[in-house]
Amino acid sequence: MVKIGVLISGGGTNLQAIIDGCENNTIKGNVKVVISNKEDAYGLQRAKNHDIKAIFEKEEDKIIQILKENEIDLVVLAGYLKIISPKLVNEYRNRIINIHPSLIPAFCGKGYYGEKVHQGVIDYGAKVTGATVHFVDEGADTGPIIMQKTVEVKQDDDSKKLAARVLKVEHEILTKSISMFCENKLTVDGRRVYIND
Repeated sequence: MVKIGVLISGGGTNLQAIIDGCENNTIKGNVKVVISNKEDAYGLQRAKNHDIKAIFEKEEDKIIQILKENEIDLVVLAGYLKIISPKLVNEYRNRIINIHPSLIPAFCGKGYYGEKVHQGVIDYGAKVTGATVHFVDEGADTGPIIMQKTVEVKQDDDSKKLAARVLKVEHEILTKSISMFCENKLTVDGRRVYIND
C-alpha cells in the first residue's frame, strides 16, 4: 500500500475525496498523515474523524521530518496555499501531486489561488475552464501535467458557482491521478506524463 501524506490549508474537501477513495479501495493507498500550515483548518478535523494523524506545522524542515518519519511515498498538496521549497521538491521528486482549479497554463502561478482563479476566468471572458493535476517542480503550477478536465463557463456564473462545478471535477481527477500513481501507471519524461495501462 502506498503511504500518502496530504498537505492542506483549509476545509479539506479534496482531502475527503482522497480519504473516501482509500476507504472504498479505488485508491490502493492509505493517508498516513495530514499536515496543515493553518491551525484552524477544518481538514485537520476531517483527518481526526478517520483516525489519521493530523498535525499543524508551518516549518518546512519539520514537515519533511514528519513525512520521513511516516515513510510517506506520495505527497499530495490539496488546497495547500503555500509555495513549497526546492528542498521539499528534491526530497520527493515526481512524488508530489498538486491540484489546481484551472486549465494550466492559463490562470495559474503567482496570485492565482482560491476564488481569484475563477474570478480571473470570468473577468477574462473565457468559455471553458477546468482543473489540472500535476507533479510539483520548483515553480508555481509549472510541473508536468498528469490530467486535466474541462468545465464550461456559463453566462450567469459568478466565482462561487463556477468554483462549485470545478471542485467536483477536482475531486474526480485528483483521486484518479492518485489511483494511477499508486498502481504505478505514471511515467514522467521531461514535461510529459505518460499513462501506462
